Amino acid sequence: MAEFVYPPVIRAALTAFKALDVRITIVGAEHVPATGGAVLVSNHISYLDFIFAGLGAFKDARRKTRFMAKDDVFKHRISGPLMRGMRHIPVDRTDGQPAYDAAVKALREGEVVGVFPEATISRSFTLKKFKTGAARMAADSGTPLLPVVLWGTQRMWTKGRPKNLTKRHVPVTIMIGEPIELTPQDRPVMVTRRLRAAMTEMLDRAQREYPDKPAGTEDSWWLPAHLGGTAPTLEVAEAEDEAEAAARAERRAQG
Repeated sequence: MAEFVYPPVIRAALTAFKALDVRITIVGAEHVPATGGAVLVSNHISYLDFIFAGLGAFKDARRKTRFMAKDDVFKHRISGPLMRGMRHIPVDRTDGQPAYDAAVKALREGEVVGVFPEATISRSFTLKKFKTGAARMAADSGTPLLPVVLWGTQRMWTKGRPKNLTKRHVPVTIMIGEPIELTPQDRPVMVTRRLRAAMTEMLDRAQREYPDKPAGTEDSWWLPAHLGGTAPTLEVAEAEDEAEAAARAERRAQG
């Protein structure tokens, strides 16, 4: 199928990043498979993560990632046509099986499918618990897992903070790890643990090597608590997520 939407969107994003002098560093681009299916698995710290994770696969290998995203995004009058044009995969949270089947089909056809195993943005900027869907998709399609870690994107637009899409000179790290090949004997739970362990090491490295520091106490919100920042701990962040989910469910019940 001809690609009429994806390349122009990538070019527009790169033009915007250049204008803002977003200082993108891609580490491990050689690990992106040149051909064949792969499940690209990324951490989730920003609303812009699909752009940067996709850029990591596209920059050198020219692979176009089909991200799994909640179907609300596809219903939006602006983002909807773009998401469909780039052949991303809508996920209905009340019934995820059709999206899962579509993802496995795309993988078997040689596509790169993008997944955020944490499901929602991590307010703590550390890794939350991983769902096993990515490992199950890789096993069912016979494709590798491709771990990707992002750092710095949270400074532009993240949950609970005002978006700052015009912020200049922000360093962004895109780190791509070695593909994880599965065997028929591998259990999704164990594979997911191995994947999360690998991505934890990658994230630690990305944070340690990040070329920028908070300008002061008020600017330390984007740094995790264990590194001296004022972001909530994982436990506090999970409690905030649960409270938000409960409030959302109550609104749905009332409306």
